[in-house]
Amino acid sequence: MGLSAAEKIKIIAKRRGMTMGEIADRRGESRQNLSNKIRRDNFSERELREIAEVLNCTLSIEFVFKDTNERI
Repeated sequence: MGLSAAEKIKIIAKRRGMTMGEIADRRGESRQNLSNKIRRDNFSERELREIAEVLNCTLSIEFVFKDTNERI
């Protein structure tokens, strides 16, 4: 199984030289709120897109049919 969204956010933030506090500040949310989401790995798609924007990344979410490998 791959990395969780929270793990990916931590890795990208480290590579960008950003703290979770900076990400929270740029999103206009409390540091505690982001910390809770990171701890629970509980994000909406909208939140992930906003975090990706702050991290200067593109978020790609897709479904892949297991039997045909078709991506949607």
